[in-house]
Amino acid sequence: MQRRRLSLLLIAALLLPFTVSAEEDEAPANQTAYVEMKPSFVGTIGTGPRIQYLKADVALRTEDPAAVSRIEYHDPLIRNALVTLFARQTTDDLSSMDGKEALRATALETVQAVLTEEEGAPLVDDLLFTNLIVQ
Repeated sequence: MQRRRLSLLLIAALLLPFTVSAEEDEAPANQTAYVEMKPSFVGTIGTGPRIQYLKADVALRTEDPAAVSRIEYHDPLIRNALVTLFARQTTDDLSSMDGKEALRATALETVQAVLTEEEGAPLVDDLLFTNLIVQ
């Protein structure tokens, strides 16, 4: 009897790390999802005799993974709004980090406005420039 209890105790001690690991796996995972807008945004900016270009790679962050398909569905409308916004920029607007951050904030507001109009909710929590080149 004593030997059986000792065996059960040893088995329980060996299985303890597996039960802790299983509980950690059941914890809710991070729900953040990113939607990469492909292809890159490329266009001319500013006015004047010299042609200047902007290239931007954009990712949209959402805390609702179920929203990804709805965001992707509205990709053409979102792209149109962003292309219009980017075309209004000048190199002076984008010459500093503050100017680039202001563009990012305005782009986020633009995307959220489009999605709110189409879906009734902004769906997107943040907009990230994964690449932004002005020349």
